[in-house]
Amino acid sequence: MSSKLFGTDGVRGIANQYPMTSEMAMQIGRAAAHLFGNKDSQNQGHQTKVVIGKDTRLSGYMFENALSAGFCSMGAKVFLVGPLPTPGIAFITRSMRADIGVVISASHNLFQYNGIKIFDKNGCKLSDSVEKHIEQIIQSGELDRYRPINDDIGRAMRIEDASGRYIVYLKNTFPEDLNLDGIRVVLDCANGASYKVAPIILEELGAEVFPMAISPNGTNINDQVGAVFPQRMCRAVHDHRAEIGISLDGDADRVILSDENGEVVDGDQILAICATEMLKQGTLAKNTVVGTPMSNMGLKMALKKAGGLLVEAQVGDRYIVEAMQKQKLNLGGEQSGHIVFLEHNTTGDGLIAALKILAIMRRTGKKLSELKKVMTHYPQVLHNVHVKNKEDFSRYPKILSVIKKVEAALGENGRVLVRYSGTEPLARVMVEGEDYSVIQGYAEEIAQSIRAQLG
Repeated sequence: MSSKLFGTDGVRGIANQYPMTSEMAMQIGRAAAHLFGNKDSQNQGHQTKVVIGKDTRLSGYMFENALSAGFCSMGAKVFLVGPLPTPGIAFITRSMRADIGVVISASHNLFQYNGIKIFDKNGCKLSDSVEKHIEQIIQSGELDRYRPINDDIGRAMRIEDASGRYIVYLKNTFPEDLNLDGIRVVLDCANGASYKVAPIILEELGAEVFPMAISPNGTNINDQVGAVFPQRMCRAVHDHRAEIGISLDGDADRVILSDENGEVVDGDQILAICATEMLKQGTLAKNTVVGTPMSNMGLKMALKKAGGLLVEAQVGDRYIVEAMQKQKLNLGGEQSGHIVFLEHNTTGDGLIAALKILAIMRRTGKKLSELKKVMTHYPQVLHNVHVKNKEDFSRYPKILSVIKKVEAALGENGRVLVRYSGTEPLARVMVEGEDYSVIQGYAEEIAQSIRAQLG
């Protein structure tokens, strides 16, 4: 293993190519079992418990078996829950008092990709230091010394009611004095992990649900549907005269909404609606929300107007959660739709976020188009530029020169953010400002400079 294994959100890549091979999955399972099963003297004689879930990708079968074999080969007891949203695995891990939770998913990527995300016993994604430790264990070869035999070898079993447990848990996050009777909801499950649980939750709360992308076949996950492609959902809202559209991604840890007019409501707008309502109720911890450098300037302005504050964490919901825990905050998220309500779950949960918005609509009697007016959306342009290598931009004066020129032109009325994707060979160029046509030209200018130097 010559390169860094873990990225922004676990291990990810094209299935059956390094690092997403069955051999590596088995090694990750062995290393994680070794690390978490041998933490301290209190765990002597304790059999490590592991929960493994997945989304609906074809390669999920391969990785499920490989990870299970790796954990069992280290003496762990494995519970397989099948297709379940990533936040559902975080919940099941905590509720079963497991030592490790594992999600086999590449989130919003197409089926050719897959990934491995690991949770600790608290349902939190691993820190950079713990991920690095797992990499070191795999590289060192020390696992060869640990091979349980006889009845010390682990075993695996399926948990048939995991979906039901998660459904009940999510329904309990919705106010007991409210229901969704009479509300029409378009629900896009991206042919992913939420295809069973999401429709049931909304229907049992009383909504009339118009589901779409609920027929996974192993290869159609996120295929022109889901949170990354909300256009079909928006059209369906118009066609069905629905009050709201809910579009989840493949593992349902993010959500993008549509108002009753078929207009997209993104993660920043969801945060603005929820945060301002929580400020009114006095339930927003320290009157503060955790965002990222990608958060729209309009979110910061909306919070400031309502008496709140936006602080930034590194891009990625695990970094948002770390910041929330460190500062004892209860709301954070990303424009992409990762919304974290820490009193309910330890990772982004698209369904919880949607239920929070539905509760506000019910409580206030306002339509989503009216609620979203709490935030004025600053125009943003995002370009993804394919790169051969993720090299430090500081080594390329021509790229830096273009970025500095754009920053100077925008002044205090806009900003530029250029970073690499943590999961794909892409440079992400984001330019924000008051005039869409102007920033579009600036973004393309920066993208062209990166393309010429690194493409």
